[in-house]
Amino acid sequence: MNRIHIRGGRLIDPANGIDDRLDLWLADGRVLAVGQAPADFTPDQVIDATGRIVCPGLIDLGVHLREPGQEHKGTIDSEARAAARGGITTLVCMPDTQPVIDTPAVWELIRRRAKACGSARVLAIGALTQGLAGEQLAEMGALKQAGCVAVSNSRQRLASTLVARHAMEYASTFDLPVILCSEDPHLKANGCVHEGAVASRLGLPGIPAAAETVAVARDLALTEHTGSRSHFHTLSTGRAIEMIRQARQGGARLSAGVAIHQLFLMDTDVDGFDAACHVDPPLRTQGDRDRLRQGVRDGDIQVICSDHQPHEADAKTEPFPLTAPGISGLETLLPLSLKLVEEGILDLPTAIAALTAGPARVLDLPLGRLDAGRSADICIFDPEAIWELDPEDMASRGRNTPFAGWEFRGQVTHTLFEGRLTWSMTP
Repeated sequence: MNRIHIRGGRLIDPANGIDDRLDLWLADGRVLAVGQAPADFTPDQVIDATGRIVCPGLIDLGVHLREPGQEHKGTIDSEARAAARGGITTLVCMPDTQPVIDTPAVWELIRRRAKACGSARVLAIGALTQGLAGEQLAEMGALKQAGCVAVSNSRQRLASTLVARHAMEYASTFDLPVILCSEDPHLKANGCVHEGAVASRLGLPGIPAAAETVAVARDLALTEHTGSRSHFHTLSTGRAIEMIRQARQGGARLSAGVAIHQLFLMDTDVDGFDAACHVDPPLRTQGDRDRLRQGVRDGDIQVICSDHQPHEADAKTEPFPLTAPGISGLETLLPLSLKLVEEGILDLPTAIAALTAGPARVLDLPLGRLDAGRSADICIFDPEAIWELDPEDMASRGRNTPFAGWEFRGQVTHTLFEGRLTWSMTP
């Protein structure tokens, strides 16, 4: 492997409390030294990071990979390359592939394909129930032994609260984090947007905020009862954040995450039946958006993710309720996070922590930090570079984004995964 010297950059490593101008030396795919050159080190490559930010490679918790089963939407190779362009070195995929990740064999297939493409690390969240059908528990012990880092039923309903209890108890015996997409299916019904004035004006079926808060209340009670490690994934309401904050003060083993688009978009963005803004959970009110932003700033939310869901163009061309929900978000995760910094919502170390150390801590991963001996997963970006998002230039097979034409400040110039350069703006 190449011996690499990254020089002159501002190193921000929140897990180690570092924010300083420090060089990095890499060898054999790992960080060899930080700040002071190791003895007898002759680099094969020097990366000049002057004027740039150097940070751990981003960890995207909860992406929806389409392979196996829906390769027309995205392949492991296409989405891993998109991740590299966005400074993401670890993709944690949800279990809703086809077939579902409910056996070690399915995960082994994904693992081998990801290793073959080599652009990013792919980790798996195993299924909570067989086939995500919500009835029979999956073999979580076998999934953990195979390497799954957590379990989830994605956004598929569970048959009952009793099944949820048994699933959380079973997961806790293996100390597996449970990734919860808390949503009451009866209150959600056939809704497709936030229940409010916009839904009424457009004549679209709404999803009340209570669909999330009722489910969060149930899952908080079950977490306390079972002692499970619960991560509340892609929350959308301010009230849910308040409930989780109070539960954390009581000592429950909880964490919370938000999709980056929920920190910018609101239900008013759906006006005009804009299917690019059809997401699940739906975009909520400005008050919810502002409370989510505050939650990241105050530490009530530990993880920002892309909730990446690539789609083919036709999936967004039906009448709004029939369009597929989701945004192709790998390549806008970091730029949007930097926009929060630019707008004074977050400081830069806090934003980077929510993309690196936060998800690593939730999943107990030895990643998201750059002390000596760690995997050399590194993102380097130019904080002053100004560019405009053109969907046709995206590496992801899915071009479904509501951020087309947005101007961003901050662009990834280099991504290194296990010490290998997987993306560079220059040849």
